[in-house]
Amino acid sequence: MNSATVRNLLVRGMLAGLGAGVLALIVAYLLGEPNVDSAIGFEEAHAGHSHEHEVELVSRGVQSTAGLATGVLVYGIAFGGIAALVYCFALGRVGRFGPRATALLLSGCALLAVYVVPFLKYPANPPAVGNPDTIGKRTALYFLMMVLSVLLAVAATLLGKRLAPRTGTWYATVVAVAAFAVVVGLAFAFLPAINETPEHFPAALLWRFRLSALAMQLTLWAGFGLLFGELAQRLLRPAATAVPGRAVSAGQ
Repeated sequence: MNSATVRNLLVRGMLAGLGAGVLALIVAYLLGEPNVDSAIGFEEAHAGHSHEHEVELVSRGVQSTAGLATGVLVYGIAFGGIAALVYCFALGRVGRFGPRATALLLSGCALLAVYVVPFLKYPANPPAVGNPDTIGKRTALYFLMMVLSVLLAVAATLLGKRLAPRTGTWYATVVAVAAFAVVVGLAFAFLPAINETPEHFPAALLWRFRLSALAMQLTLWAGFGLLFGELAQRLLRPAATAVPGRAVSAGQ
């Protein structure tokens, strides 16, 4: 793949990331922000008078609108660019998939490795859940789990490709997935658990917040896979996406 194609895919990846970010922003605002407000209300109700005189540097209104939009959209553009570069490397190396199918496969695997696996061990928590003194430890453990998950996903892919010529694609995939699941399970068992949920925190609120966080990530990655797959298809295989009627007219 030449440098011009890589550059074009990078730009399209960032644009697709921006579009997916807009979709994820809608989900985050409609599903996530009401739960954040409820969690903040719980925190204030149980904080007594200790927070009455604290100066709010950024208002809650700004956090839930401009702040949320900036964070989600910048994240979407950044991860879209990174995913596009990974796509350039993966295209043609993960099986006989076309540009669209490769984009969807890459997005699904990335969602699983980058978010779902770490989420199952260290799920997202709303405000009022978690000790401020342990935020550094919790952040380090989460990123450690994420790095392990990504490395194990890469290792499982390489294992499957190595086994495929001898065992066939089906059995190689089964062995690779099983190996990934076993090692991830061991990581779950040995990494420390974190349970800092306040005693009277509403379980339903915690569940809704985590579901909304998962829905946002699912929207982000699925949206990127569909958008980027279409853009990549039009760049790499323009003849396959041309309208038949227009193609005939052009031939005349």
